[in-house]
Amino acid sequence: MAGPPKEKASMEKIASVVSAYFMVSISLVFVNKWLMSGDGTTIPAPLFVTWFQCVVTVVICWALGRAGRDAPAGSFYAQFPEVAFDTAIAKKVLPLSVIFVGMMTFNNLCLKYVEVSFYNVARSLTICFNVLLTRLVLGGETSRQTLYCLAVVVLGFFVGTESEVNFSFIGTLFGVTSSLFVSMNSIWTRRVADVVDNNQWRLSAYNNINAVILFLPFMLMTGEIGIISEHSALLTSFTFWAMMLLSGVFGFLIGICTIMQIQVTSPLTHNISGTAKAAVQTVLAFLIWQNPTSFMNIMGIALVLGGSLLYSYVRTMEMRRQDAAKAAAAKSSPAVHGRAGDDREVDIELTEQEEEEQPLKAGAA
Repeated sequence: MAGPPKEKASMEKIASVVSAYFMVSISLVFVNKWLMSGDGTTIPAPLFVTWFQCVVTVVICWALGRAGRDAPAGSFYAQFPEVAFDTAIAKKVLPLSVIFVGMMTFNNLCLKYVEVSFYNVARSLTICFNVLLTRLVLGGETSRQTLYCLAVVVLGFFVGTESEVNFSFIGTLFGVTSSLFVSMNSIWTRRVADVVDNNQWRLSAYNNINAVILFLPFMLMTGEIGIISEHSALLTSFTFWAMMLLSGVFGFLIGICTIMQIQVTSPLTHNISGTAKAAVQTVLAFLIWQNPTSFMNIMGIALVLGGSLLYSYVRTMEMRRQDAAKAAAAKSSPAVHGRAGDDREVDIELTEQEEEEQPLKAGAA
């Protein structure tokens, strides 16, 4: 009698988590698009907007850390450590923070110049850079099936780029650069994880504190301080600050939603969910933003999403075979262990969608 209700409750939880992931991730992209390109309603200073998002993340990390200090073990707040800044740790995290700043900056610049419907195409080369850097840095092997999937994604990128009605070369270039930084972020996150005792929230706090500092000289060098002064009237706009605050909160929430989705489903299901979310996001962009399109443009988007979906499936199957082989080897000889490089490759691949989605763990959709 107790079995069915438990299963139903589990399905309800999964549906709730996946729905929350969809809502937060899509909302984050749409809010960032408004902030990056709102005509007369926002300040055209992408570095300032991104800097403020990092400030919001630091404040949230601090608040949750305070709440978690006295929280009972096993509670939601107990997972958040109290934020304490250590200069030595901050210096060790700094290389990752530089990559993190580049990732967030180019991601938002991409959104500024391209249509929301084209956003997924502009940033579709992330998995290609992931495979390339995994091979170059970690010495990982690449299967023929994986290369086929990447070929589909690359084909979709070129078809989508060639047929995009409102094509922006600079926006696409920013998207490709952002994809490279996303992949680099995956690798360097693993390299500095030990510095913060493998605690993702402590890493998020240090990363964003460093980013808040790093953005300031860049804002000065790019003249954004002057741009902010020219649009000082908007600094008293409730709508502007509400959207700024919303983007920061959504940016933090996507990290929580990503973790919860992987916990209640699986990494493969999370990647499939991410691809489905991208499809829904594209359709909504056509409906809400009225982005013009063509048949070939839609074909390019479909190829990118289809190739990404196949890639997620192929990589997951390959990892399962690797795990099965390691388990069999361990049974026959306890002294046999998998290569560290293989383990690190698995980590990178499983979190790729996660790194694409949010700028806070390590951390814009």
